[in-house]
Amino acid sequence: MDMKRFKEMPLMGILRGVKLPILERLTETIVLSGMNTVEITMNTPDAGSLIKKMSKLAGKRLNIGAGTVLTMADLETALHAGASFIVSPCCIPEIMRYCKQNNIPVFPGALTPQEIHSAWSQGAAMVKVFPASFFGPKYIRELLGPFNDMLLMAVGGVRLENITEYFTCGAQAVAVGSSVFDLKQIHAGDFQSIKDSLLTLIKKVKQVRSRF
Repeated sequence: MDMKRFKEMPLMGILRGVKLPILERLTETIVLSGMNTVEITMNTPDAGSLIKKMSKLAGKRLNIGAGTVLTMADLETALHAGASFIVSPCCIPEIMRYCKQNNIPVFPGALTPQEIHSAWSQGAAMVKVFPASFFGPKYIRELLGPFNDMLLMAVGGVRLENITEYFTCGAQAVAVGSSVFDLKQIHAGDFQSIKDSLLTLIKKVKQVRSRF
């Protein structure tokens, strides 16, 4: 994973429930929008094949990783398919240990201060504050009081209406899923709507980050 590139456009896409036949058009839509980082969740049917196919389609144009990695078997499948980073809804010590030893960027999920501290201490590239919507953007600001050297990514309930506040409150990155990657639109072939939503989000991210 090119972390430098991700930090320049710190917006991660979450793809869950997508299918192989639409992957080529979806990949091109994402690339053309300017988003450069996406995860395919491991609880999507045939996730390994999807990661492998998208990696081949995108080449170096996208950082492609695996999300919802909950077991070492998930991790093995994801890495064998070509995932360049790992995301999980929680912090799993054996996954953290393997990723740290092998220089694989890992984004473990955590919510409480204790969980966030533990995830960062175990080598997180960024800690995925999840579900971020539970406490909202101001929770990120409060966390960064004592944890000012940590990198936090807001995940869960992030959308156009609150993305500015998350960055203003100190989030280093955000991830978006169904609020942008609507499966009904995707499987109906309405990729223009997906692209329009991504372009709007990216413009918003650039605007808010230009203030820092």
